[in-house]
Amino acid sequence: MRTLLLTAALTLLTTAAAAPFKFVALGDMPYKLPDDYARFEALIGEVNRLQPAFTLHVGDIKSGSTPCSDENFQKVKAQFGLFQGPLVYTPGDNEWTDCHREKAGKYDPLERLAKVRELFFTGMGDRSFGQTPLTLTRQPELPENSRWTYQNVVFGTVHVVGSNNGMERTNASVAEYFTRNAANVAWIKATFAEAKANNAPAVVLGFQADLFYGAPFLLTDPGLRDTLTTLAAEAKAYGKPVLLIQGDSHVLVIDRPLTEAGANTSAGQTLASPVLRHVTRLQVMGEAEVGAVEVTVDTDTPGVFGFRPVYSR
Repeated sequence: MRTLLLTAALTLLTTAAAAPFKFVALGDMPYKLPDDYARFEALIGEVNRLQPAFTLHVGDIKSGSTPCSDENFQKVKAQFGLFQGPLVYTPGDNEWTDCHREKAGKYDPLERLAKVRELFFTGMGDRSFGQTPLTLTRQPELPENSRWTYQNVVFGTVHVVGSNNGMERTNASVAEYFTRNAANVAWIKATFAEAKANNAPAVVLGFQADLFYGAPFLLTDPGLRDTLTTLAAEAKAYGKPVLLIQGDSHVLVIDRPLTEAGANTSAGQTLASPVLRHVTRLQVMGEAEVGAVEVTVDTDTPGVFGFRPVYSR
C-alpha cells in the first residue's frame, strides 16, 4: 500500500512539473513605413513556423517620424492578425507620446493615446491578438496593462514608454503621467503578489521604455524612476528569476543591469548598489534590424531563460 501511495505521489509531482516552453519577443517594428510592412510580414511567417506558445510585442509599431494616423494603426493591427499563435502587445512612445512632432502629423498625444486604447485594447475584451488568442487579465484603469500565466510562470505588460514616460510638455501630459504611473506601480506590485501567492517559479514583465539608458552613470529620467524603484523592490522580495523585456534602443542586449537601488537618482548610486543577479534584462532588436528573440523557459534549469535571435529566411 505504501509503495502504491509513493508511486502515486511521484506521478503527481511529475505531472505537476512545468514542461519547458518557448515564446517570442519583438518590438520597434514595423518601423520605416511603408517599406517595413513586407519585412515584418516575412518575420511573422518565421515566427509562425516556430510555433511559440505566444509572442510579445513591446511597442513602437512605427517610427517617431512616421504619421500617427489611424490608417497606419489599422494596418499594423491587421498584421497582428497574421500571427497564428497568440500575440500580446504593449504600446510604445511612437504610438502617442511623440505624435506632436511635425513629421508624425502634429497630433495631440493624448488624443492619440485614446485612439490607441480604443483600437488595440478596449475593443479586445480579455483576448490577445493572434488567430488563437490568449485570455488575459486586464487592469481596469489601464486596459493595455495585462497579465497571464503559462506553465505557472506569471507574465505581465506595463505601459511604460520612452520620452520620459510622457511626463513632459503640458499640464495635461503631466496629469496623465501621474495617473498612469500610479496604475503601473500598482500593477507591478499585483503581478509579483500573484506570483508569490501561486508559488510561481518565475516572472516576466514586458514594456517599451529602455529603463537603463545611460546607466549607471546618467541620472534616470524622472518619469521612469518609480517604475525602476518598484521593480527593484518587488524583484528583491520575490527572490526568484525575473525577466524584463523592453525595446526602445533597437539593439539586442541581454544583461543584468537592475540593482537594489533601482533608479539612478544621484551620480554613481546604482553603480555602488548590489546587482539583483536573479533579474535578467532582454532588450530586443528593432528599427532597421527586423528580427525577434525566441525565449526558452525551463524552470528546472538555474537560469530558467535561454535566448536565440530569429530572422526571416
